Amino acid sequence: MTDQEILSRIDHTLLKATASWQEIKILCDEAVFYKTAAVCIPPSYVQPVYAEYGKDMVICTVIGFPLGYSATAAKVTETEHALKDGAAEIDMVINIGDVKNSHFDSVHDEIKTIKTLCGEKILKVIIETCYLSEEEKIRLCGIVTAAGADFIKTSTGFGTAGAAISDITLFRQHIGPHVKIKAAGGIKTREDLEAFIGAGADRIGTSSAVKLLA
Repeated sequence: MTDQEILSRIDHTLLKATASWQEIKILCDEAVFYKTAAVCIPPSYVQPVYAEYGKDMVICTVIGFPLGYSATAAKVTETEHALKDGAAEIDMVINIGDVKNSHFDSVHDEIKTIKTLCGEKILKVIIETCYLSEEEKIRLCGIVTAAGADFIKTSTGFGTAGAAISDITLFRQHIGPHVKIKAAGGIKTREDLEAFIGAGADRIGTSSAVKLLA
């Protein structure tokens, strides 16, 4: 696999709380130069990044991040603002408490609501695999599919663990044919990148890929 084939699947990511405008600009300049799939940045930076770069790259941002337990109405407002500001892709964290309480209809309805707002723009649903049983992961594959989301995503990168190859394999067995997979969290070597893509990840969220492959 060539460097560019890998980079074309990367969501070049900077989500740390202390991220400065200068750091965000470096991230975006790298994304444009190396032709990554997207940049994934905090919501507060979407508007200035869109003003600076326009459609030179795809802007992704996060909603309900990183814990997921904000009210659906709050996630709706976040999504509306992000799309208005110029985001083309939304990575939303599910309410993990609803999963633990078996309120699966609520999880489904929230995802469907956010996808309706996104319309043709991409919605990636973060299920935070490190907190879930295998049975819950399988159930969520079905929910993400039924709710019409575009991607299922492993992790925020802020949980107790990140992506695992075994979860990519599990997703592949249980998602619908139109749902893609994003792996994120702890993917730091070229070997990791190739392994996750080989296992079936369509996108990888990482801050390391450009540095590794540049």
